[in-house]
This record gives sequence, structure tokens and C-alpha cells, in this order.
Amino acid sequence: MMSGLEMGIVGFVILLTLLLVRIHISIAMFLAACGLYAYLGQGDLNTLMYTLNGLAYARLSNYDLAVVPLFILMGQLASHGGMSKALFQAASHFIGHWRGGLAMSAVGSCAAFGAICGSSLATAATMGQVAIPELKKHHYSGKLSTATLAAGGTLGILIPPSVPLIIYAVLTQESIGKLFMAAIVPGLLALLGYILVIKILVSLRPEAGPTSQKVPFLKALQSQIKVLPIFIVFIVVIISIYGGWANPTEAASIGALACGVISWLSGGLNWRGVINSILQTAISSAMIFMVLIGADLLNSALALTQMPAQLAQWVVEQQFAPLFVLFCILVIYLFLGCVMDSLAMILLTIPIFYPIILGLDFFGLSPQDKTIWFGIVALMVVEIGLITPPVGMNLFIINKMDSTTPLLSTSKWVLPFIASDLLRIGLVACVPSIALWLVHLF
Repeated sequence: MMSGLEMGIVGFVILLTLLLVRIHISIAMFLAACGLYAYLGQGDLNTLMYTLNGLAYARLSNYDLAVVPLFILMGQLASHGGMSKALFQAASHFIGHWRGGLAMSAVGSCAAFGAICGSSLATAATMGQVAIPELKKHHYSGKLSTATLAAGGTLGILIPPSVPLIIYAVLTQESIGKLFMAAIVPGLLALLGYILVIKILVSLRPEAGPTSQKVPFLKALQSQIKVLPIFIVFIVVIISIYGGWANPTEAASIGALACGVISWLSGGLNWRGVINSILQTAISSAMIFMVLIGADLLNSALALTQMPAQLAQWVVEQQFAPLFVLFCILVIYLFLGCVMDSLAMILLTIPIFYPIILGLDFFGLSPQDKTIWFGIVALMVVEIGLITPPVGMNLFIINKMDSTTPLLSTSKWVLPFIASDLLRIGLVACVPSIALWLVHLF
């Protein structure tokens, strides 16, 4: 009979093997869990069926997770309503005349759209459709354009509201509002880091990001006023959650309704757009809940093997330096990013890594502060997986929109953005107050 740790390792090997042969992550986790249950029950799958029945009901009836489809609907209505184009125009009219200014505008608009979308892939896809034609029109390098939008898309996972951050909050039973507040400063640092990278790249290669004509002040001001309601929606949603005026589900409902009304009044949203938004929300939500149920089943199987508890106990007994353990976890996340999407990584690893983090002392942090800080650090590492060559999902999405730029060229130019990410992760990991400052302030 194998030990719990050995069974857990075998389960992960099965999972990774299934992923390598392109089995969907939810099905792969389900099959790996079935294998563990079959081994533990010596072929009797009654326990598996009872567990699956209970887990599916518990997950789908969880009120906290109702916020997920609502935030997805909020992003869909904003996308179909043309808000992405308005955001890009507002940013480009403000700084587009700088060298590399349009690329910086693309990053800024990705951050703004991520604040009403909550998904990195959706942010990259939507802003890519808007920004790539404009960047080409102004003779920007295809390599700089695609790398910028692939990296900028990752801001959707960090700038609140973030779907993976909501899932992390549910898994760790932490406040969604506090995690949203904690993500704001690291998100702004990510935005500033990407803008600095673009500045350095266009300084070294001036032809990659040429200057463009300055927009008249009145026209620039009009474009800023046009997007003001979008920022008001974001502020109302975040403040209402953290201020206790509304729970996350209520705030997301308000945000979705507000985005729909704004898009409709601006003339960008029609009935077809509303129907498409609802359909896309249903499809995305179904996919997320399938992954959730698959992860729940696998994690319940791992819990029966006692692998998470044994692993946490083993790490504590070895008396490793806490930062060394954190470094090892972050490296594992980087490797997993090559074969998994961000949501799957969060669902699969948090039940294993979270007990380890809680069992160690990091800078004298309380358990709650540790939970919030680790969630932000983990999320920042997970976002790198979206642009890690050669399999980053954002790279493929942007490359499909600009077939004239080879994927290899985009991968090379995205490396400076990854370097900026790693520097920011190291900073937040070593100085937790960067993530916790706003939480403590309010």
C-alpha cells in the first residue's frame, strides 16, 4: 500500500499526462480523482458516486459563487457595448503622441477593461481587436504590439474584480473585498512596470514605437469624459463591497446592470449584443463550474490520501527557511503555467500549498494577513503562465489576431515584460505591506 504522499504524486502524474494529450482540465481532474478513489476503495466506486453527488450540489448551490457569472456578464456587456474601444481612444488621445505612447495606451486600456471584465483571456482578446489595427496604422512594430497586448491582457487577472481571486477567496474562506483591495496596488505596479518596459524598448528601438500627431485638447477631454461612467462603476463596485454597503453578489449585480445601461445609452449595445452577452456568460460560467467540480473531486481524493496534511507536516519538520519554501512554490507555479490555465492552477494547488503557508512564519504576519498576501503573490505568478513562451494562452490569442508577426518574435519581445513581473513578485513577496497597505488603511 502506497503512502498518502506517494498516492498524491501518482495522482498528479496521471493528471499531467492527461493534460499533455490535450484532455480538458475538468475531465482530466475527474479521471485522476476516479483513479485515486478506485485505488483507495479497491475497485468499489460507491464512495466516489456519493461524493460527486454531494460536491456538485454544494458547489452549484454556493451563494458566494453567484458573483462569478455576474462579473462575467458585466465584462460581456462592456465588450459588446464598445467600451473597450472608448477606453483605448481615451488613453491614446491622452498619451498617444509620445514615442511608444499608443503601446502604453494599450496597456492602460487593458488595465481599465480588466477592472470591468475580470478575465485575462477576455481582456487580451477584446483589446487586441481594438488596438492592433490602430498600432499597425501608426506603423508600430508587430513584435512590440503583440508582446504589449499579450502582457497587458494579464492585468485582467490582477486588477479587481478578478474571477481567480474570487475563487481563491472562496477556497480560503477569506473576504473577497479585502482581496480586491489588496490587489489594487500590485495591479498599479504591474501597469507602471509595463509602461516602463515599453519606454525602455522604444528608447533602444525608436522605430518600434514611433511618435504620432497630438490630438487637440478639446477632443482629448471629450474622450476622457466619455469613459468617466466606466470608472465610476468600478469605484462603486469596489467601495460598496469593501465598505459593507453590499455583498459581492449584490455589487456585481449593480455593476452588470450599470454596464448594460451605459452601453445601451451610448448606442454601442443592441438586443443582439445583450443576447450574445448572456450566451457567452452562460458558456464561460459552465466551463468554470465544470473545472470547479473537477477540482473539488480531485481535492477530496487527495484529502482521503492525507497528502496535503502529510506534505505540510513534512515541510514544517524540515525547518526550511519560509522564503525558500515560498520560492519553491512559486517555481512550481511557473512550471504548471506551461500546461494549465490560471483557474485550474488556483483550484488544484491552493488546497495543498495553503496549509503549508499557514504553518510557516512570514514576517510575523497574522493568519488573515498571510492568506491575503499569499493570494496576491500566487495570483501574480499565475498570470506569468499566460505569457510564458512557448505555450502562454495570451500569446496564442494575440498571435491569431496578427498573423503577420511570428509567434517566436512575440515570445522574444514579451521577455522584458516577464522580467518586470518577476521583479514585482519579488518585491511584493519580500515586502507584504505593499499588498496589505490598503487593507489595513481602510
